[in-house]
Amino acid sequence: MHRFFTDPSNIHGDTIRLSEEDFAHIRVLRLRPDELFTVCDGAGADYICRLCDRDQAGIAEIVERQTSRGESAIKCHVFLAFSKSLDFAVQKSVELGAHSITIFPSDRSPPGAIKTARLQKIALEAAKQSGRGIVPAVTAEASFKHAATKAVDCEASLFCHETEKTRLKHVLDGCESVETFSIMTGPEGGFTAVEAELALAAGMTAVSLGPRVLRCETAPLAALAAVMYHTEF
Repeated sequence: MHRFFTDPSNIHGDTIRLSEEDFAHIRVLRLRPDELFTVCDGAGADYICRLCDRDQAGIAEIVERQTSRGESAIKCHVFLAFSKSLDFAVQKSVELGAHSITIFPSDRSPPGAIKTARLQKIALEAAKQSGRGIVPAVTAEASFKHAATKAVDCEASLFCHETEKTRLKHVLDGCESVETFSIMTGPEGGFTAVEAELALAAGMTAVSLGPRVLRCETAPLAALAAVMYHTEF
């Protein structure tokens, strides 16, 4: 079933006003008046809808309301060092259940400004495709230190570092009652020793993702999948 997102302010009683972009997309899809589609309010509620009469263009009739099934009780916040592979990492992080995504500069990040608008659009499309109940926010922090300070707000903050010996599984085994996680991964070339020291000083827990060196777009997905497996299945 096709999926769209809307602001709750567009929901009025038993109808939803679709955005011009979404209505145009529905017309491209050539959905029949009796065909159903889903509109999510971005806050965990799904509305099964169908188009109203032709004289009410852009208005959808609500057939059924239900709780979104694509959200976990666990909130996992992903912190990605700025790299050339952000598109893929953001897309797959949303599919795997990331609650939010924060981009930050690292010592080994390539030069360039962090632009979140395009990444937010990627997150939106991934949320539609994967049946999410929210669109994870993609934001940026000005420095590694700011990102680490934000990451430790979670009950468990995981700093993925290739020289660490403590296995992620051992840390997760002690997180049975944890409801908020943060995962921080580095750019091409990994984190520097100085960054590792800053992360530990901030209160993060260093973990290993195994004996193999993962690419910067693979590491956050491996860690996120492990956390979701540990908490959801």
